[in-house]
Amino acid sequence: MSALLGLVLGTGVLLIVSVRLWQRGSGTPRRRSALGARWRERLAHAGLERVTPGALAVVSVVLGVAVASAVLALIGAVPIALAAGIAVTLLPAALVSGRARRRRRASRTAWPDLLDHLVSGVRAGISLPDALAALPGAAFTQFGDEYSASGNLAAALDALKERLADPVADRVVETLRVAREVGGGELAPILRALGSALREESAMRSELEARQGWVVNAARLGVAAPWVVLALLATRPEAVASYSTPAGAVVIGGGLVVSVIAYRVMIRIGRLAEERRWFG
Repeated sequence: MSALLGLVLGTGVLLIVSVRLWQRGSGTPRRRSALGARWRERLAHAGLERVTPGALAVVSVVLGVAVASAVLALIGAVPIALAAGIAVTLLPAALVSGRARRRRRASRTAWPDLLDHLVSGVRAGISLPDALAALPGAAFTQFGDEYSASGNLAAALDALKERLADPVADRVVETLRVAREVGGGELAPILRALGSALREESAMRSELEARQGWVVNAARLGVAAPWVVLALLATRPEAVASYSTPAGAVVIGGGLVVSVIAYRVMIRIGRLAEERRWFG
């Protein structure tokens, strides 16, 4: 009972602290850590630009503490409750990473067709900013509004690049910037060549991901299977009593560490490296 009260108290403290973590500073910009910058970029890739890394961390911890408290109240085994809490704490970060990868994949596949529409618009006599603003998507609509309001193409392209937050989008925007400066009859051939290169690159990457997808699926299955078995064993009172001992806690803790390390290794082996934002 005391452990349950402690977990509930910790949840209340985290909720109070989260008010400070959600506030945006209005003073001079602070130096951002590499970890914070990486997670800000990942949240942007996932389409969650308004969510800060601190807010994500607070939500993750609060969910983990809440689940750990619920499991502890149901079965009364502290090691199992802690394992469940840690798993749920890591879940939001995993969901954000998965959403970011899916959006990147969709963006990589869509860009060649978007460039074809852009080439068609330029050949029809439409200016590059107007053709870009006519592309489907809220980001391009906002680009058109910003360009119409300011008339500054460079600033509007920079804002578009930050909203898209994608390595392929960075390459496209920088190519558009250079093509705009070159002008003349070179604009359409440059865009057509870029679209062909992106289409070939996307097809090659999709083929490699399909070939190595079994490694990622095997890693997920291998990590999930022992914990599904543990959840089933937790329905038996004698198993709960065994895992409530110090030896049981060591077994669960060791299994959790091994699961995380093995999953990370298998994912690194089976998943292709993500392209970096060189112009971001």
